[in-house]
Amino acid sequence: MNIIVVGWLYVALMMAVAEANHPNGTLLGAVFTFLLYGVGPVALLVYLLGRKGRRIARERREAQASGQPDAGGEPSTDAVPPVRKEP
Repeated sequence: MNIIVVGWLYVALMMAVAEANHPNGTLLGAVFTFLLYGVGPVALLVYLLGRKGRRIARERREAQASGQPDAGGEPSTDAVPPVRKEP
């Protein structure tokens, strides 16, 4: 995915350079071209495609915090054993 990000940012940068060098172009227009055609879509793409990794990391943190068994399959142990009342 990194090659796609770098490639798209390169294309957007070249579009911004062309905008800045055009006789009717401005530097402000070049900045907005780079931000709206380059950085914005790339940020959205990276955020959406990174959702699965963030979900897995969150579930792993929650599992370790709650004391559930880890990937090794070892059950969690209670610090205090349960106490039964006699009838």
